[in-house]
Amino acid sequence: MRITQYAQGQACWVELASHDWQGAQAFYHALFGWNAVEMPIPMGHFSLFNLQGDDLGAMYQIPQSESQTPSHWRIYFAVKDIDASIAAILAAGGQLHMGPHVVGDAGVMAQVSDIEGARFALWQAKHHSGSRRQGEENTLCWVELACRRPSHEADFYTKVFPWTTVTSDVPGIDYTEWQTEGQSIGGMMKIMPEWGDIPAHWMPYFRVADCDDIAAKAQALGAQLCVPPSDIPNVGRFAVIADAQGATFAIIHLAHNENE
Repeated sequence: MRITQYAQGQACWVELASHDWQGAQAFYHALFGWNAVEMPIPMGHFSLFNLQGDDLGAMYQIPQSESQTPSHWRIYFAVKDIDASIAAILAAGGQLHMGPHVVGDAGVMAQVSDIEGARFALWQAKHHSGSRRQGEENTLCWVELACRRPSHEADFYTKVFPWTTVTSDVPGIDYTEWQTEGQSIGGMMKIMPEWGDIPAHWMPYFRVADCDDIAAKAQALGAQLCVPPSDIPNVGRFAVIADAQGATFAIIHLAHNENE
């Protein structure tokens, strides 16, 4: 689905921070067919991921001065007034880490975190609304927050964005869906003890035609499976993958694909 604008609070962009920008370009091109177009910046490397010419997200090389920062994906949410959104985040107990910064004539961005420290970014568009495609094969289709206090996080995000929450009907899973205007745009689940001492985080899901095939391909390309291909009743089949540099993301084959 091609997209030209985003509503307040919708996930509109993803950005990969990697310790090996050339390796990451090769990995995601082989896995999803994404092309990477390098953009000139004063220092370091910055590229735009695209699919058949449509921008999907971005990638940058983590500076050597930040060698302790792990490779990671960052999710951007669309806002109409970035200053007002930052003020709401601070008032709700979140933090501002970077910005707001003007990005040429494309828009204005800021990096923030919620009350458990899960980082995300804000994007106030000017001439660049964000990802031009979502919800189709090899593009972003879902975003998910893993945290330890879901009720507190629900209170935080419903103060920051025009979101409501609804309990998912997936059997055996305590799962919350984020909704705006009656449409589910993402989810939230509690970090389980068996996951270990991991921080709260947002994770992108990319839609794929065959979960098992893409998971196997990712392993062949040097990735690790954090969660092997598994079925979610009435939803589809998913896997969680750490790429060759350790950046974590999920893939999902939606069950209704078969009937499209």
